[in-house]
Amino acid sequence: MVPRIPVSVDLVVLTVRCQQLNALVWRRDRPPYEGRWALSGGFIQLEEDLPAAAARVLAERAGLPGAPVHLEQLQTYGYPDRDPRQRVVSVAYLGLAPDLPAPTEAHMSWQPVSSLQVMAFDHRRIVLDGIERAGAKLEYTSLGAAFCPEEFTVADLRRVYEIVWGRPLDPRNFHRKVTKADGFLVPTGRTTTRDGGRPAMLYRRGPAELLHPPMLRLGG
Repeated sequence: MVPRIPVSVDLVVLTVRCQQLNALVWRRDRPPYEGRWALSGGFIQLEEDLPAAAARVLAERAGLPGAPVHLEQLQTYGYPDRDPRQRVVSVAYLGLAPDLPAPTEAHMSWQPVSSLQVMAFDHRRIVLDGIERAGAKLEYTSLGAAFCPEEFTVADLRRVYEIVWGRPLDPRNFHRKVTKADGFLVPTGRTTTRDGGRPAMLYRRGPAELLHPPMLRLGG
């Protein structure tokens, strides 16, 4: 007899709030792991494919229907003891988003990833894998702009890189790299003084998906 193993979707949704990298989590109110933070997730329905299940969980369980969240498949987790109740295979999705308001679901909360040292199930491991994927994606793709609002300054984008990579970057070097990367940023023709000082140029995300040249972390 072929064993039947449930398959779930778990979401690592990351955003930058209050100059910190935050993840969307909820505090479990029942065993197992009662009182611990957990990722939003749910079992895949028979008629769903994986992207549809991830979108449903984002809307219904995470409380972010229609939110501008970039979702991509992260990794599959299937070792036998990850859930003490039964054997469950989880397909994790990584979500990247600009600063979003508090979710509509009362049990959901944005928490700094630095505070999520102990989580339910294997969710701490999944969060760490999501952070590493996000850091790598910022090197080679334009997804750094997914953390920014529709219009942003180079300084806004630099702060995203600094927060995700966990280290300061040289402002002039960063400005040169992102403005010379083909199709990364598109000037809007408008400026802002919201950070004080001289007016700063506003940009929006360009059509490029891959960065040429890449923004290597070791490159400063």
